[in-house]
Amino acid sequence: MSYKAALDKSWEDLVKLNPDRSLSVKFLADEYNIDLGQKKVFSLSCNVPAKDFLTILILHYLIQKLNGLAELSGEWLTFREFSGIEGYYPAFKARAITPIIRKYGAHPEGILIALETLPGKKVDEADVSIVLEAFRNVPVLIKLWRPDAEFGPEANILFDRSITKIFCTEDIVVLAGLVAQAL
Repeated sequence: MSYKAALDKSWEDLVKLNPDRSLSVKFLADEYNIDLGQKKVFSLSCNVPAKDFLTILILHYLIQKLNGLAELSGEWLTFREFSGIEGYYPAFKARAITPIIRKYGAHPEGILIALETLPGKKVDEADVSIVLEAFRNVPVLIKLWRPDAEFGPEANILFDRSITKIFCTEDIVVLAGLVAQAL
């Protein structure tokens, strides 16, 4: 589906829910205003329209939020553990895992600096790990492992199982890529 078709369908689905004319959603360190009348999503921190792929992600989240978000399961899953990911893993790895390894592989502790600007916390997993609150009730766990004599640095991104009730596989790839960029 093209961005235009996905955007049109997302706006249509949101309008059917008859929400307030103006809504806002926090995503990572920014807040976005959703204007139903103009069918625009604006970053409140810099007052610019969100890119189409981010707009679609925000609208999909907001639709699920208005319908009632799934409860967090507390069960962390890697991307490969989701069903229906065939063909998506290379994009997921290229957009999310590889950039994190490139940036923090030699010094995984450096990722902790992201917590100064992003909503999240350090957790005791792998060598260094953080959990970011991408959207409300959409946590993302980033794990990093230091290189050793046998293996190079490794990273992974995990999601609460409930994410599959909020986003489709393509949205999860986009979300992971945006999280990696924000780090």
